Amino acid sequence: MVEADPSPQRFRELMLDEEPGFEDVLACVFNVQEHEVRTFLTLQDHPGSTVAELADQLQRDRSNVNRSLSTLREKGLAERERRLLDGGGHVYQYSATPLPEARELMHETLDEWTAYVHDRIDEFGDEDI
Repeated sequence: MVEADPSPQRFRELMLDEEPGFEDVLACVFNVQEHEVRTFLTLQDHPGSTVAELADQLQRDRSNVNRSLSTLREKGLAERERRLLDGGGHVYQYSATPLPEARELMHETLDEWTAYVHDRIDEFGDEDI
């Protein structure tokens, strides 16, 4: 069975909204939480941020921000780059997927989900009704 990203409940809610905003569509298509959307938007405004910097900007605990970043990276909405520090060691810096690419990813994800739903509809036989 294919694991579809969009949440059916969120999709219904989105369809009922006359003019859903970018944040609503992003949350629905990728089945992410509001705080993950806020993290994505903050990364759009502050590329190259560290977890600590994002935690300050979002006023959230670093561990929660780290989980949000992991989810965004899994969905293809954020990237991580390792930067070496002058005094030794390293730090990870995060950037959001550029908006044009994020929009394309939203289209692809929604198209895959729609194809999955169409396949499921075609699988239903008279005995399923």
